[in-house]
Amino acid sequence: MVIAETPRLRIRHLTAADAAFTCQLLNDADFIRNIADRGVRTEQQALQYLTDGPIQSYKQHGYGLFLVEDNASSEAMGFCGLLYRDSLQETDIGFAFLPAFRGKGLAYEAAAAVMHYGYGQLKLKRIVGLTLAGNLPSVAILQRLGLRFEKMVQLQPGAEFIQLYS
Repeated sequence: MVIAETPRLRIRHLTAADAAFTCQLLNDADFIRNIADRGVRTEQQALQYLTDGPIQSYKQHGYGLFLVEDNASSEAMGFCGLLYRDSLQETDIGFAFLPAFRGKGLAYEAAAAVMHYGYGQLKLKRIVGLTLAGNLPSVAILQRLGLRFEKMVQLQPGAEFIQLYS
């Protein structure tokens, strides 16, 4: 299901057919450093990640991570979506792109479209952004989206503190 299109991008639900790309993105060194090591090393593990994560979230919350692909070629570039954080009782805008697609304004374009979808179609009242303090490219995107630093939070007790933008 396509949730948004921009002049360059198509943003759609992830499916089992996206397992190979998911494995590739989740093993990108910057993804592991700035987001998390999900422990996904094979396509089978990626399929399980998709089933238990984004696909389950679509059923439970009506949204989740989405695939971002080139509008013309359908080449997968990254993820962008909305994640409900139980520990915060908040919905977070998240994005990650393969290195070849960074620095071109694609993450901002996708995130703006997803936020528009969240507020317009889903009628969400608040969308926040979470990032490590040192992840300056993500901080810049969140600020460009109009979000401002609010506070430091932990997603789990004992976890590293991260910045919350709203």
